[in-house]
Amino acid sequence: MVRCWCGKQAITRTSWTSANPGRRFYCCPDEGSSCRWIGWYDPEMCARSRMIIPGHLRGEK
Repeated sequence: MVRCWCGKQAITRTSWTSANPGRRFYCCPDEGSSCRWIGWYDPEMCARSRMIIPGHLRGEK
């Protein structure tokens, strides 16, 4: 079980930023709290994946 800095059980979310498209991460369940802890669930993607995935999400070929 993964816990945030508050000591609560962390939840899993998915990042859709251009730097980490589709990469899952743990975060504090109290959105907007002062904890603001995150920890990566998935390993870092290679540079090629980070370049290609956003285009696929936008429907580009």
